[in-house]
Amino acid sequence: MALITKMREYRALQNLTQDELAGLVGVRRETIINLEKGRYNPSLKLAMDIAKVFSCTVEELFSFSEEGKG
Repeated sequence: MALITKMREYRALQNLTQDELAGLVGVRRETIINLEKGRYNPSLKLAMDIAKVFSCTVEELFSFSEEGKG
């Protein structure tokens, strides 16, 4: 399963840099980079913190694709 995230789009809508978002949720910029590239699955707390910054639900921000299924 591959993580799909809309973080970059939501971040652009609010004119936030990766560094600014990282500061708002208490992680390093590298964590935001890895999340946006789908290389890292966030903890539930981090996913909820990011969703709160963007005033959306975790489900609106993150999903999984069923790669290789079938």
